[in-house]
Amino acid sequence: MATDHPVTNETVLRQLRWRYAVKKFDATRKIPAADWKTLEEALVLAPSSFGLQPWAFFVVDDKALRTQLMAASWGQQQVVDASHHVVFAIKKGLVAADVERFIARTAEVRGAPAASLEGYQKMMVGFVSKPGFDVDAWSAKQVYLALGQYMTAAALLGIDTCPMEGIDPAAYDRILGLAAKGYATVCACPAGYRAADDKYASASKVRFAHGDVVRHV
Repeated sequence: MATDHPVTNETVLRQLRWRYAVKKFDATRKIPAADWKTLEEALVLAPSSFGLQPWAFFVVDDKALRTQLMAASWGQQQVVDASHHVVFAIKKGLVAADVERFIARTAEVRGAPAASLEGYQKMMVGFVSKPGFDVDAWSAKQVYLALGQYMTAAALLGIDTCPMEGIDPAAYDRILGLAAKGYATVCACPAGYRAADDKYASASKVRFAHGDVVRHV
């Protein structure tokens, strides 16, 4: 029986097999504006627990800042050579006011009275305010959901990425002034196009066998 997919199975798998963590970007190639707009929207549309979106995504356009960030990324050249560089950050110390802001946005988008969402609001406030609960660690987990969606969207557009945890988050925060904005760096991800001489582009993708990692129970 034929299935009407927006994107074919073959396309999805081909692009995921094509994707790898680029070690060397072509510094002369830039992502077209329309494609970059799509990637920014992919970030906006990323899923998060409760839909709270405890994050911000800082697109670093300034070359001087990128050079400073490279020094805070163990000298990884991708930071300056890639077309774009995105810093994934959490909103520090999520509190009841952040939940209230989300509820207000929900009421606005869905045309529902805020009072009808009161129970949902109380439940979320109770969650983020639990004694002993590390809300920043929880928020960081949500950021990785956005990173995965961003990388997948990029691959489907034929755009390369390189997710980076090999950075100094505190240095990133200092360089970008994130603490004053109430945010903290979790990870980063340059995006652009692989260089023709990046030897890793042709390396076979190493994954455990399907049956070793996918278990039906």
